Amino acid sequence: MELQEIIKNPFVWGLALGLLVAGFILKNAVSSKLQFKREIKRIEGEMRDMQSHLNTQMKITATGHEALTKQIEEFRTHNENLRVNLAALQNKPDKAEQRQFRIQEMAISAMREQAPGFAGAWEKAMRQAEVDMDSAESGFTKLMRKVVPGLGHPAARQPASDTPSIETPSEPA
Repeated sequence: MELQEIIKNPFVWGLALGLLVAGFILKNAVSSKLQFKREIKRIEGEMRDMQSHLNTQMKITATGHEALTKQIEEFRTHNENLRVNLAALQNKPDKAEQRQFRIQEMAISAMREQAPGFAGAWEKAMRQAEVDMDSAESGFTKLMRKVVPGLGHPAARQPASDTPSIETPSEPA
């Protein structure tokens, strides 16, 4: 058999055509496999980058959270110390005496305006001065007294009520 006869045989043509198709399929499979390997490497690189970025973010967040927690704890400690110091200062006997002195001074001012010489008016003025002092030690009045110390106490600024004041006669010149 000669080469021409072999080429003319339909089996050889079918075999050649089948091998040609198999070659194309093999080439496509190899190129697809290489493309998939490159894609997998790219995705693995992106995953490593993302994981590294996530770890960095988590470290930063943890550090910030830790710093905030420490700062909050410091503030709580400082707040508790201030509260204890304030309570200690409020309970000193000197403060109570000063408070009582201010109450009496306000009551005396009110008595001079209203009706000097009457015990009932004195007690009423003392109660009013205590109420004024309690309101002055808390809230807006306390803030205003600290900001503008020249305001004085509220009883001294109140106009005289319906009680007429008794004036002392002036000395002749």
